[in-house]
Amino acid sequence: MKSVTALMIATFVSTGVNATDSKPATQATIEANQAVKQSLPFSDTKDFDEAQRGLIAKQDTVTIKNDNGDVVWDLEQYKKYIAMGKDAPDSVNPSLWRNAQLNMINGLFEVADGIYQIRGYDLSNITFIKGNTGWIVFDPLISQETAAAALKFINSELGERPVVAVVYSHSHIDHFGGVRGIVNEEDVKAGKVKIIASHGFTEHAVSENVIAGNAMGRRAVYMYGALLPRNEFGGVNGGLGQTTSTGLATLIKPTDYIEKTGDELTIDGIRMVFQYTPGTEAPTEINTWFPDKKALWMAENSTNTMHNILTLRGAQVRDALKWSSYLQETIDMWGSDVQVKFQSHHWPKWGNEEIVDYFKTQRDMYKYTHDQSVRLMNQGYTGEEISEIIKFPDEIENTWSSRGYYGTLRHNSRAVYQRYMGWYNGNPSDLNNLPPTNAAVEYVEYMGGEKAIIEKAQKDFDAGKYRWVAEVLKHVVFANPQSKKGKELLADAYEQLGYQAESGPWRSVYLQGAYELRNGTPSAGGTNTASPDIIRNMPPEMLFDYLAVRILPDKAAGKKFAINLDFTDLDEKYTLYVEHSVLNHTRKQSGSPDVSLKLTKSVLDDVQLGNVTLEKAIADGDIELSGDKEVFKQFVGMLDTFNFWFNIVTP
Repeated sequence: MKSVTALMIATFVSTGVNATDSKPATQATIEANQAVKQSLPFSDTKDFDEAQRGLIAKQDTVTIKNDNGDVVWDLEQYKKYIAMGKDAPDSVNPSLWRNAQLNMINGLFEVADGIYQIRGYDLSNITFIKGNTGWIVFDPLISQETAAAALKFINSELGERPVVAVVYSHSHIDHFGGVRGIVNEEDVKAGKVKIIASHGFTEHAVSENVIAGNAMGRRAVYMYGALLPRNEFGGVNGGLGQTTSTGLATLIKPTDYIEKTGDELTIDGIRMVFQYTPGTEAPTEINTWFPDKKALWMAENSTNTMHNILTLRGAQVRDALKWSSYLQETIDMWGSDVQVKFQSHHWPKWGNEEIVDYFKTQRDMYKYTHDQSVRLMNQGYTGEEISEIIKFPDEIENTWSSRGYYGTLRHNSRAVYQRYMGWYNGNPSDLNNLPPTNAAVEYVEYMGGEKAIIEKAQKDFDAGKYRWVAEVLKHVVFANPQSKKGKELLADAYEQLGYQAESGPWRSVYLQGAYELRNGTPSAGGTNTASPDIIRNMPPEMLFDYLAVRILPDKAAGKKFAINLDFTDLDEKYTLYVEHSVLNHTRKQSGSPDVSLKLTKSVLDDVQLGNVTLEKAIADGDIELSGDKEVFKQFVGMLDTFNFWFNIVTP
């Protein structure tokens, strides 16, 4: 069962891939990027002023290592080529470059009286609220190493204070993973430290990447440019921050839950009023109002970019309409009083009028995306057509905080279509269309053969028609994966599309695709799989659902049996039924099981984590097995294993 660990959200280390394969920007790309520079208000420097406002201190070197000496976070690799005041290279969209420069502004900042942030120590920010005796920490980053470094930094600058509470704003790993770097579980259990989150947090924190985790993890390599070099031809920015840390992700269960909007807590003298916003940027999320400070924490419900309605790594589609409605609720609740707003990514904003205007733009960005996508959908347009037609009005288009550094209007509008209409676009030709490889063979034959296609594609490439070249040459590569010229030219097209991309993830996707076409699909490289904390918080039902998607139909065909499970430490009993090549589970135990297992959840966790083999756990008596052992052997033998490094840009 060890492979279950690969399901969870993974972070990746850049392997320092040699950039000699990279090619310079073409004239068409240079012109496209210059057009961006001419179309947007680059003379507006207010973001730079706000990103630097309140700076107390910064460290000369921001390189963080784990106990083994491995680097888990390194801002220095970006400092080598991203500098304030430096024009964007030809190979980087100027708007994305500007966002990267802003995200490079790092250090300890005062946001308001008693509110501090450390920025630039992970993809997300870590926020410290000064209470009567200690710190209340909001969102302790991804890794325990980066969170520990941040706590040490602020204590060295502002004086040693204990952490008395931690608030997880939502269920994504960059908002809770570093918790053990700033508190220990014994203090939490002893009541010395509170951990606060919204209703359903633990379930969603653990579950998001379980069922489809292998595929999502592989696609995350593309979305975050895991294997790209850190230079002007590779990884530049992740949209929300520079990149993700790669230390140990941890999790301590909350002690207190926010159940509804208006719930209020006072901790260490700090009054906090919460807005519960489920189904927005995350399945469960909370904003926080500090009435005595007129300060509003927006979690990740509003940042200084357009966010994703559907992430490129894959996820369930978010509700753009609900998202906008909660932003309206924020305005209604605190719009007349707020003087500073801050959040888990990017930099704060000050001034009531400016903040309310910002909220309205963020609200309308998602509302417009929803409303106009649905309007066009009801006119009969498909998702692809909508993404080509839809445009923001100028007042949204020309606002820096609504630019598509992370999400984009193009793929968000498709997500809205998908939420309402699903994968089928209504055209009969697309109802039972051929899969990519089969279609590719026919396309190549129809278009006159591989050589003729490549000759035409080269002319279109020279004319700057990179989108079309990418569309055509994918058929050549899928029809003939050994086509060296086809893969080379397709990689060149992807590369130029990456250089032109304003979205950090789009850039990464294109450049990672180019890298794999040139170098082949990787077989390994810098993967940190699930941490023990996340595995140990996985309930049995979640494991059973995962095992069910691993059933191999051919091996399960004709099999019918029941397996009783007794978790002695949880005082919970289950039965697994295999029938019709399907695995089901229930708490109503079978009176006549084929085989029974008695074990603790912690033993099962150790098996999942690879700390002990299933065979050894049985041999040692940690798992008591009775009944027909052959049935259990058959069950284990019908479980599929997933190859993480499956092909994407080749068949």
